[in-house]
Amino acid sequence: MALHALEYCERLFYLEEVEGIRIADQAVYDGRRLHEEIPEYVEMTSFTLQSDVLGIQGKVDVVRSMGGEWIPFEYKKGRANLTRDGKVRPWPSDEIQVAAYTLLLEEHFDRKISEAKVYYAQDHRTANVTINDALRNRVHAAVNRATDLRSSALRPPIATNERLCSRCSLAPVCLPEEERLIQSGKKEIPRYFPPDREGDVLHVSTHGSTIRRSGDSLLIENRDGDKTNVAIHSIQSIAVHGHVQVTTQAIHRCLSEGIPIHYLTGGGTYLGTVGNLAGGVQRRLRQYSAMVNGDFCLHLAKILAKAKIDSQLRYILRLTREKDRDALQDQIDQMRQAARKSSAAKDLNELRGWEGVTGKAYFSSLGHLTRNDGVLSINGRNRRPPRDPANAILSFLYSLLYKDCLQAIIVVGLDPCLGFYHQPRSSAYPLALDLMELFRVSLVDMVVLGSLHRQQWDITADFEFAGKQCWLSSSGRKKAIVLYERRKQDTWKHPVIGYSLSYDRAIELEVRLLEKEWAGVAGLFAQSRIR
Repeated sequence: MALHALEYCERLFYLEEVEGIRIADQAVYDGRRLHEEIPEYVEMTSFTLQSDVLGIQGKVDVVRSMGGEWIPFEYKKGRANLTRDGKVRPWPSDEIQVAAYTLLLEEHFDRKISEAKVYYAQDHRTANVTINDALRNRVHAAVNRATDLRSSALRPPIATNERLCSRCSLAPVCLPEEERLIQSGKKEIPRYFPPDREGDVLHVSTHGSTIRRSGDSLLIENRDGDKTNVAIHSIQSIAVHGHVQVTTQAIHRCLSEGIPIHYLTGGGTYLGTVGNLAGGVQRRLRQYSAMVNGDFCLHLAKILAKAKIDSQLRYILRLTREKDRDALQDQIDQMRQAARKSSAAKDLNELRGWEGVTGKAYFSSLGHLTRNDGVLSINGRNRRPPRDPANAILSFLYSLLYKDCLQAIIVVGLDPCLGFYHQPRSSAYPLALDLMELFRVSLVDMVVLGSLHRQQWDITADFEFAGKQCWLSSSGRKKAIVLYERRKQDTWKHPVIGYSLSYDRAIELEVRLLEKEWAGVAGLFAQSRIR
């Protein structure tokens, strides 16, 4: 099967067989179902063979005795390759796969086999494959090429035949059309990246609750004995807030299903993640090679800082479109100057300086715009711990954003320890902090400011005070979670790529576009802006 993928597309082979990335889409499930329905012939079915000489192993669908000769059969769910004169031909990838099975059989039986067959279920046609020396040499050449690719840390280029990508299950990971957008400047591209996530984030924030496994569901029980069942297949990830217990059985099941469990304190501080982080060695080697290049890191940091500054400036301009801007003109001018100067920064320290100038002007502007909200106004940015309700909300939602950015990095297979802008001065992962900068305004600041203006918060019920410190209460956390998760499902159109997707999906997309920056396809990372 690996040779089948190699003949179809070398990038597909590398992603599946070297990096270990596999996605079972509907076509994959249909193929599995077809193989389960293969009739039990008198001859051998699902016959597994291995050759140390060839360096391959495989499971032949069916081996039949016909005319005194063993004939391997390969079953495919699709249509046969029909020539213009109506002859039935195997597709090249099917041909080399069944030829490889034939070579295994030849070694097993110690005799030459001259023919193999490929059955196509969709149009009930069978293609004959003549096994000759030329085809045998193709198999040997393919095995050698596969060996070479396995020893490389670099992904092969995308397929030149664009039609292959439309039928590939790994197109959402490969993002071939996004690469073609950069390479050829196409204005419109087919869309393979999913518009929204396939599961929900399960937040458990009631102190004293316990998460247990119950068959194919998770059972959440609080101190009062109230129980809630959530189907495991509907969960994308779990966020555990505060004093919540998760049983070993529940953790094991989540690990086996690829569901990460994120732990946060009751105040919203991120603590850590339990998840399956194995694999992705080649991806991390490529990432490391890029992150030790100081000039390259500065280049990425400038792109990132420019995107953040532009978003902050545009948001303030949007909020003041119908108002008198005179009171905020100094802050707006400072942000505009920082946007210009940041692109010419000579090092990361200078870049952070301009980002700091923007941040001070930005939160000063937000304070002016919320001055009539009383105790819930944004009076600058303070944290660790926050000292007022608005900053308590900001800190809590930034923690949720950090958690989602970290999860996207893990899903893509990069190392969150290796960032290009933030430095490892705390327990926080630098790459997750980098990625957060792209979404602070759109996923947090806009949510907080909107909720303040709509007076959605109850200063007595939603907040807890201890001296000069302020945190969200249990009801406040639940309210913030609902606002944040609802915002993540809002959709927007990417200004460069051209298709629409949810903010939830946009986080993962940016990680994949970041990876392309050091894979020779630069120009798409951090290009999105709020309108």
